[in-house]
Amino acid sequence: MNATSNDLIARYEAGERNFRGLDLDGETLDLRGSNLAGSDFSESFIFADFRGANLERCLFERANVKTCDFRGASLRHASFREAAVDAAEFSGAEMTGASFDGASAHGHVFHSGECPDAV
Repeated sequence: MNATSNDLIARYEAGERNFRGLDLDGETLDLRGSNLAGSDFSESFIFADFRGANLERCLFERANVKTCDFRGASLRHASFREAAVDAAEFSGAEMTGASFDGASAHGHVFHSGECPDAV
């Protein structure tokens, strides 16, 4: 199922948090500054601009977030376990408690405690 930025935000505002398995890579979703805290995007394909978004406690487990822009986003306690994060941008993101266990980027598999460079 394809969704637009407005569709996703409207569903979130209506109380939905389960966005598992969605195809969100048809176009670049503009989700800059959005509050999507606690959402589950596991097993989804996502092409989005999440700059400055609140993504605390979000699940991106086994998701494809290649080329997503998470710069300046709050990713506290988010899980990217076994996700594909190639070419995703994380500069300036708040990643306290975030997990990238088993995630991969450019042939590297992240181990416990490792995360993409957020500096």
